[in-house]
Formats: sequence, structure tokens, C-alpha cells
Amino acid sequence: MTSDHWLNTHTFHYSDFSDLNKLVEIKEKKKLTVSLCFPTLNEEKTIAKEIIIMRSELVLKSPLIDEILVIDSGSTDNTVPVAREYGADVYIADDILPELPEKYKGKGENLWKALYVAKGDIIVYLDADIKNIHHRFAYGLIGPLLLKKDIKFTKAFYDRPISEETGVIRPSGGGRVTELVTRPLFSLLYPGLAQIIQPLSGEYAAYREILDRLNFPIGYGVETGMLLEIYDRWGLDVMAQVDLDKRIHRNQDTLALGRMSFSILHTFFKFAQNRKLIALNQPLHDRLIQYQAADDIYMPKTHQLKHQVRPPMIELETYRKRFPKRKKAFKAASGP
Repeated sequence: MTSDHWLNTHTFHYSDFSDLNKLVEIKEKKKLTVSLCFPTLNEEKTIAKEIIIMRSELVLKSPLIDEILVIDSGSTDNTVPVAREYGADVYIADDILPELPEKYKGKGENLWKALYVAKGDIIVYLDADIKNIHHRFAYGLIGPLLLKKDIKFTKAFYDRPISEETGVIRPSGGGRVTELVTRPLFSLLYPGLAQIIQPLSGEYAAYREILDRLNFPIGYGVETGMLLEIYDRWGLDVMAQVDLDKRIHRNQDTLALGRMSFSILHTFFKFAQNRKLIALNQPLHDRLIQYQAADDIYMPKTHQLKHQVRPPMIELETYRKRFPKRKKAFKAASGP
């Protein structure tokens, strides 16, 4: 297999799946259900439009999606009431699985808990800060899962113009952490994954049977950890990537990208160590020191990484009771 074989055979454009009637027909023939989940934290400016478009186009007009969920981390703005007003089923992350002794905050926590409350056989995750939202963001990811027999996980990629505070859209930029951190790491130890154009994109979809067997880092490392584990357990051929054209969203400053990079590096090295691909002679430090200039003085700013990881959802007895079909899968995976 050539190094770019997967790139050529498992890369699609959203327009390949624009026949929504066909997708609905196949979904119904296979007796599948689809859940769309938005993890949120203070997204009042964008969440209403996202829900309106998805509900109008993919629930009412073409019933490809069976439910729209918002899993909120504790927004202090109007995200929650707005999402409810426009028809989403809204859950506060802390209220899901309240019997758990730990309560974490982070995107990965929301994604993991979405598995518990979502009913679908296919789960679609979309970020809630997309300014140019279009229903292609969902059907483009669902399409390969319905039409391609062996594909179980789909990942988005797109142009990422940077939106300036002035409202000016620059046609290039974005993806800095991917090109400076994630792709070089993949190239070192998992070169197959380097073919994924945007490994950190927040838009992806998968069958429940894949997602509920994964560990979920609760923070910025969730996308990296997800790709590493799927690749390690099932191989690259169960994955596909879909060109969604263009995505405009809120961009983060360099310090925030540094914190993201730190979390990704931590996730990657822990995974590689657990798989015995590398040996670390000491534990990884979990404190990032950054510097900000104030009146010509550089002031240190410390960020403490909270590297909690949620176990595969299928390991929770309450989840298996909620989804009895997955109980059989758990027994099979656990052995006699």
C-alpha cells in the first residue's frame, strides 16, 4: 500500500452525498437512527442558527436526523434558554450520570456524556461556534457511514479563513496547532494518520459501536486521543474524511493555542507510552508556564493541565442497561 493510498480512497467531498432522499431511504432501510450533538459553553451568538438550519433541513424537510442535542458545560450566557427555545433537547453535563463521583469540565466530557443521553445508532458531533453553518456539515459526515460498508468514523476538513475582530475575513490561516504539533507527531510514530487533513476538526460522526468503546480525554486532547485509539484498534480503513468546503468560526489567540498544544502533546505521549512505542524515564509534567508582557515586564502565567480520561462508556453498567444491545457487545469484548 502506498503512503497516500488511504488519502485517495477514503477522502470525499460533501457533494458526493447531497442526494438527501437517497440517504434517508438507506437510513430507513437499515433501520438506523441518527443523533446530532452540540457541545456548548457560552455559544449564544451561534447556537440558534445552527439548530434552526439543522432542524429545518434535516429533521423536518429531509428526516435524516432523529434528534438534536445540546450538552452544555455550564454556560453563563443565554446558550441554554436559546437552545431550548429553538427545539434542541438540552442537557447540563453535570446532571448526566450524577452518581459518578467525579465531575469534570471540558469538551471531551460533553462528548462522552452525549453518548449516554443520545439515542442514535450514529452520533454526529458538531462544534457550536460555526458562523457559516450549513446542513452539509451534518449530511456530509453521515453520507459515508450510510453508503460505504466498511466506514465507521468520518472526520471533517475544510478551508479555515481567519475572522478578524473587524469583520474582515482573511482567506488563509488557521490550522496552526495541526501543522506545528499534531501532524509532526503523527508523522513520527503514526504516519498513516498524517493523511488526515484536519485531525483536530470538531466535526465528526461515527457509529455508536465505535464511540462507546473509546476512552475520552476530557480536554483538548479528545480529538487526538480518539484518532489514535481508532487507528490502533481498528485501522485506518474504518475512517474517512469529508471536505465540507469552508468553516468560519471564532479563532483563539497564541496563548490559548499553546494550552491546546500542551494538552495534545500530553495525550499523544501517554498513548505512545502505553502502547510501548516510547519509554519515558520520568512522569510527564502537567504544568505549562507561559509569559505575557505587561509594561515591558514578562509575567509568568501558569496553566495546570487536568488530564482526566473517561473510560469507554460501554463499561458503565447503567449505560448497558440503557442500551441492552450493547450489553451483548460488552460481554463479547470481555470474554468468557
